[in-house]
Parts: sequence; structure tokens; C-alpha cells
Amino acid sequence: MEIQTVDFNVWPKGEFNADYEQFFTGNSYLATLSGGLLNVTFEPGCRNNWHIHHKAVQVLICVAGRGWYQEWGKEAVELKPGVVIAIPAEVKHWHGATKDSWMQHLTYHRDVQEGSSNEWLEPVTDKVYDEL
Repeated sequence: MEIQTVDFNVWPKGEFNADYEQFFTGNSYLATLSGGLLNVTFEPGCRNNWHIHHKAVQVLICVAGRGWYQEWGKEAVELKPGVVIAIPAEVKHWHGATKDSWMQHLTYHRDVQEGSSNEWLEPVTDKVYDEL
């Protein structure tokens, strides 16, 4: 299997995401950009745990590589450059890279209400991930 790389000169890889590593399978990296945007870089096979954003909409903008986004009980959606996902508040979901590609997405929150929070849940199992 050939691994697809991304050009880190376009979107910075960032620093190892140590503060959230317990919520990821594999390694992720985080770069803070201007305007409140975050760039999250996932190594091949990396994905975050199932999670829910309470009282806020999360927006993902895939900018490099290939990945997956999946809502609980629904089919996964392929992430590739240009794909934008607006995740409604209270929706259980996960996102990450494919097995053979790095993936970068920008993320921010909108429609943020007082008391907004993020609830981290169980890891995405290898069985679920491997079926994609």
C-alpha cells in the first residue's frame, strides 16, 4: 500500500496534539491559524473517538489528503479537498484519515450557545474503521 502524503508548506502540520492524544487512535497534530481556525493533521489510519459537540455546530473543511467523517448510525462520507461538513449540535460523530493517506482539515465552531462543550466518547473500533 502506497501512503499518500500532503504538502505541509501549504497547510502547516502543527505540533503533536498531546492535550488530546487520549481521544485519538494514531497521531494527530494541531496548528492554530488566524481567525479562530484550527488545522488538524491526521497521520494515515488516525481517527478521533466518537464525540458530541453540545450547543455548537462544528464545521470541517478538508484541505489536503483523504479521510472519513461518520455520524452515528449513518454511512461514512469521504473527506477530500474541498469537502465541507457542518455537524449539527448534539450529533455523535467521528472523523479521521484513511488508512493510506494523511488528511488535514480546518475546523471551527459556529452558532455557539452559552454552556457549549465537547463530550468525548468511546474509540471508533477497528471493525468499524476497517469496513470503510
